Amino acid sequence: MNRLKEKYLNEVVPSLQSKHNYKSIMEVPKLEKIVINMGVGDATSNSKLLEAAVEDLKLISGQQPVITKAKKSIAGFKVREGQSIGCKVTLRGENMYTFMDKLISISLPLVRDFRGLSPKAFDGRGNYTMGIKEQLIFPEIEFDNVVKVRGMDIVFVTTAKTNEEAFDLLNELGIPFRK
Repeated sequence: MNRLKEKYLNEVVPSLQSKHNYKSIMEVPKLEKIVINMGVGDATSNSKLLEAAVEDLKLISGQQPVITKAKKSIAGFKVREGQSIGCKVTLRGENMYTFMDKLISISLPLVRDFRGLSPKAFDGRGNYTMGIKEQLIFPEIEFDNVVKVRGMDIVFVTTAKTNEEAFDLLNELGIPFRK
């Protein structure tokens, strides 16, 4: 069993249960999925960039990404409806815990001038979104093979009802929030 999942079951659940007075273990919020999204705006002019982004995301997540398409045309961005403009991956179960463990213990400490993640990026429904400026912080990405440095959004989707519950859950799991 994954180290982070074990921690969730043995430490986080009892801690949250006592803190928020949950009557049942089923009320305790849990991490549902992690969605990693990489926008590739330049893919409109060069399709090789999208292939490189898909390859990077595949290395980072260990899963095959889905290519996202534009929902509507925007002339200012030179984007047509149905055009490929990014890729995303949804992690659940074992893969989700493995990725989160790697993110907390290996990747985030590699970020220059890292002072913690903002505790204000919750959406009101218990989900947390963080942005990463470059994919190079992940150990699987080799600097020499990078076509272009790009950022990504990582969304932690939880079953929590409020921001406070979600914050407590992610904090207990070890996400380094700013004090």
